[in-house]
Amino acid sequence: MHFTSEQRFDDGVLEREFTLGEIPGILWTPGSASGSAPAPLILIGHPGGLHTMYPRLVGRARHSAADGFAAATIELPGSGDRPRSAAAEQARADLRRAVEAGEPVSDEIVDRLVLPLVDKAVPEWQAALDALLALPEIGGPVGYSGGVISIGVRLARVEPRISAAVLFAGSYVPRAMFEEARQVTIPLHVLLQWDDEGNDRQAALDLFDAFGSKEKTLNANLGGHTGVPQFAGDAAAQFLTRHLR
Repeated sequence: MHFTSEQRFDDGVLEREFTLGEIPGILWTPGSASGSAPAPLILIGHPGGLHTMYPRLVGRARHSAADGFAAATIELPGSGDRPRSAAAEQARADLRRAVEAGEPVSDEIVDRLVLPLVDKAVPEWQAALDALLALPEIGGPVGYSGGVISIGVRLARVEPRISAAVLFAGSYVPRAMFEEARQVTIPLHVLLQWDDEGNDRQAALDLFDAFGSKEKTLNANLGGHTGVPQFAGDAAAQFLTRHLR
């Protein structure tokens, strides 16, 4: 992990951009974090495009820092300035055509778009977690918060260092992920926007039903993809505080 820039906000939060090999990322730590008092860590998931998503990501990170958590995110494969995948671009174009034509999005398109992304992104998140937990000012436990939901499902299944997860429903889910969801046992809090124009609501409900966790909460609210109400975000933050403190 190589830090490339840093700035400190007026609330004491330190923001540092970094690269992990060729993967860019951002780390935010509260002013209280130190080698003698390491902060728990929240991995912030997103749909890709660090620069585009930055205003929302920094808002979420500073909210987490106010609760005493460090937060970090990395760029997804094929997003931002990272090399594009011709196969993923074709799958994305096929999905767009189906949606614009008012046709169902086939499982085959979803698999081509999402499964290779999950297969590549999850090991990168794990490598980032290795590097982040090696920093003296960061300790466990670790939580995950955000999307792409299939990435969150895979991480929750394979990464034992993640103790709890907030998952954002709002992306297409391959059928294979439902079997993985049955193997997820950590506490979960799932956010669902009922009128999300880019989400298969029934698939999101079926996925929630499939999770094997003994503690799982579904927080569903009216509104589109970006209309998550503040109180829903507050409830998700309270969930992470309860499980990471």
